[in-house]
Amino acid sequence: MNYLAIDASTEACSVALIVNGKVYSRYDLCPQSHSLQLLPMVDELLKEANVTLVELNGLIFGQGPGSFTGVRIGVGVAQGLAFSADLPVVGVSSLQAMAQSAFTEFDQKEVIAVIDARMSEAYTGYFVLDDKNIMREQCEEAVLAPGKIAAHFSHLVSDTKYGVGSAWDAYPEQLSSLKSNDGSPNILFPNALAMLTIGAAKFKEGLGVSAEEAQPVYVRDTVSWQKLPGRE
Repeated sequence: MNYLAIDASTEACSVALIVNGKVYSRYDLCPQSHSLQLLPMVDELLKEANVTLVELNGLIFGQGPGSFTGVRIGVGVAQGLAFSADLPVVGVSSLQAMAQSAFTEFDQKEVIAVIDARMSEAYTGYFVLDDKNIMREQCEEAVLAPGKIAAHFSHLVSDTKYGVGSAWDAYPEQLSSLKSNDGSPNILFPNALAMLTIGAAKFKEGLGVSAEEAQPVYVRDTVSWQKLPGRE
């Protein structure tokens, strides 16, 4: 099956494509430039693979959590592309994608993912590898003050776990005792490459939906909404 994955949920912007078993990808750290970068990256990959959107079987998008604006850009682009080619879509968690990268790149099977959510909070999730080599969430993703994350996972996590995400560097005093890997994490942001793996599994499970049903997952919905001009 041939799939395109795109993500703009954090400072990183990435696109990945699998066609006839061959994988193509682009990844760039480009804060505040996602709207300029995403479509050209998609075009580059499609040309490199010599394929068109209508020849694909589905589209995978980073659903968040992450930057409110970035998530919306990613979802909007995904919807536009899917509408144009009549493709089904699936969303993939940015936290889960980082956990999947930890397995793929470092053979880590239990991972705590934390993304700096600003305002002295972090998005977080705990993931464990299943028998299909997919990192699965063990409890609902949450946005928490860094000092509360240990307690949030206390019923699931009895010792330190491999850490991924930007919040380890942002809040080292509150979080470092939870992480088994030293220093700054090797994986700071999600990558569409990992979303290809998760998204393909979700399509196989029958979770694909139409473009108009593509939904972002902000986790911090209320705060994001209140920050919009004219909202209270």
